[in-house]
Amino acid sequence: MYAALVPWGLKRYQQACDLHFITFSCYRRQPLDSTPAKRLFEQALEQARRQYGFYITGYVVMPEHVHLLISEPERCRLARALQAVKQSVARKLIGGREHFWQARYYDFNVWSKRKRVEKLRYMHRNPVKRGLVEKPEEWPWSSFRHYLTGEESVVEIESEWTGRKRERMGMRLRVKLTGLPHPSKTGLGGAPSGS
Repeated sequence: MYAALVPWGLKRYQQACDLHFITFSCYRRQPLDSTPAKRLFEQALEQARRQYGFYITGYVVMPEHVHLLISEPERCRLARALQAVKQSVARKLIGGREHFWQARYYDFNVWSKRKRVEKLRYMHRNPVKRGLVEKPEEWPWSSFRHYLTGEESVVEIESEWTGRKRERMGMRLRVKLTGLPHPSKTGLGGAPSGS
């Protein structure tokens, strides 16, 4: 494990086999408003997942920022994988002109099931909290519907649903799944569950 020192005294702990809760924003919080732009982001995220060998536990694409809950990549550093996603989207949307994303990202190591559920809940409720939709399943640019129904989308989500599908196909599991229950029981975006 190593701790990367970044400006402002923030430390990023990498190569610790933790999940990372990542947040990054559009340049000067300008909106990533269009549906094609959000779809382009999902495609770039899935392409990077395959290319660099990380798994995605959850995500949400908001109008001017993104939250990800991802593992560390097998074939590069986390910063390189995130840079690839951001560059792919920026090149397709604005070419070589100006900035599209803020240069840095926020990274929080998620080391427990409780924290994982907390971060998923936060991500999935974000569109509701912002008044963009009434229920998390109405926001198409997140992993919530996958957790609710097993729905597959452009982005492959590492979950109990995905693990069971792999087992049925006779494939080896990539990660140990620790019994994350159905979202209605954990409140991963729906009604609060006692918290």
